[in-house]
Amino acid sequence: MNGKELIAVIDQLGREKGIDKTRIIGAVELALLAAAKKRFGQGENVKVEIDAKTGDVSVISLKTIVETVANPKAEISILEARKVDDGAEVGDEIGSLIEMDDLGRIAAQTAKQVICQKVREAEWEAVQKEYSTRQGDLINGIIIGQERRNYIVDLGKTEAILPIQEQILRETYRRGDRVKAYLLEVRKTPKDVQVILSRSHPQFVSKLFELEVPEVGEKIVSIKGVVREPGDRTKIAVSSRDKAVDPVGACVGIKGSRVQAVVRELRGEKIDIIAWTNDPRVFIAEALNPASIEKVGIDEEKKSALVVVADSQLSLAIGKNGQNVRLAARLTGWKIDIISATEYEKEKVERDKEIKAAMAEEADAQREEEAARAQRQAEAQAEQAATESKA
Repeated sequence: MNGKELIAVIDQLGREKGIDKTRIIGAVELALLAAAKKRFGQGENVKVEIDAKTGDVSVISLKTIVETVANPKAEISILEARKVDDGAEVGDEIGSLIEMDDLGRIAAQTAKQVICQKVREAEWEAVQKEYSTRQGDLINGIIIGQERRNYIVDLGKTEAILPIQEQILRETYRRGDRVKAYLLEVRKTPKDVQVILSRSHPQFVSKLFELEVPEVGEKIVSIKGVVREPGDRTKIAVSSRDKAVDPVGACVGIKGSRVQAVVRELRGEKIDIIAWTNDPRVFIAEALNPASIEKVGIDEEKKSALVVVADSQLSLAIGKNGQNVRLAARLTGWKIDIISATEYEKEKVERDKEIKAAMAEEADAQREEEAARAQRQAEAQAEQAATESKA
């Protein structure tokens, strides 16, 4: 490759990959320097320069001028130096050109490897710079393959990974399918920069509501919390800064159009939209939606709640495998126990019996205490009367 071809390649790489031309030239110089040292030995003092305009490569062997040569690879005698330069002095450095052909195949291979490495590093930097600023956003891509159950997603400028643990349960894709995901992380590794996507993260649902509900995007309606069991059910708590705007109604939309758009994206995942409130009793009751709640008792110190529901609502309140109450507890931050109205009444009757029994026992004990006190008083009076009669 001649100088013009080298500069043409460097210019092309710079334009395509967005890498500074001087950076590529510097990489090639380092590559040629490494190749020269391999070829002529590490003891050689070699310098490599590339003309940024012509692409001409100069490989120069530098030697220090001395009176007596001790190291032929790094030193040259004053007599030999003055054959080349009459003005040479001891202590100066003098260089001699090494023909590029002398570097041979090793130089070309090394230069190519370093250029490729620098191009990759520049691409990684560009990917990290662009996608780090988009972390936490929704992103669209196309499935291009699968590796170890992780989907590879083409984002246009780079490829991303949708790991198995970030996928929605039972959700599958084929090559060419379009996918929307949450940009979870941009991770730098020794080998590359990885863009990690997620469809199971709770914030994926938040971002979908931001997309579908203008009031959420405009911060009129705020999302206070989201809990999920991906693929099955999500509970989301919302509040409104504007009293005229119903936060639940805004998220549901006319005839459920807005929430249904989110459900479709989540492939049928159920979504419970709950009005957030400071009152824990009300919030806990709402969080157990779709079940109807009769009573909520709370222990603020233990942050636990006892919820009473109609017998017909018990299974709905608990949910399949305890899912509904489990999600409600995570959303509210309270430990929730649920009992049926019948069980509550039964326990109430038993508690009433226990209270009555305790009260009766206490009354008996009180009567016994009063009788004992009266007996003691009588004995004391009799003893006093006996004492007085003797006197």
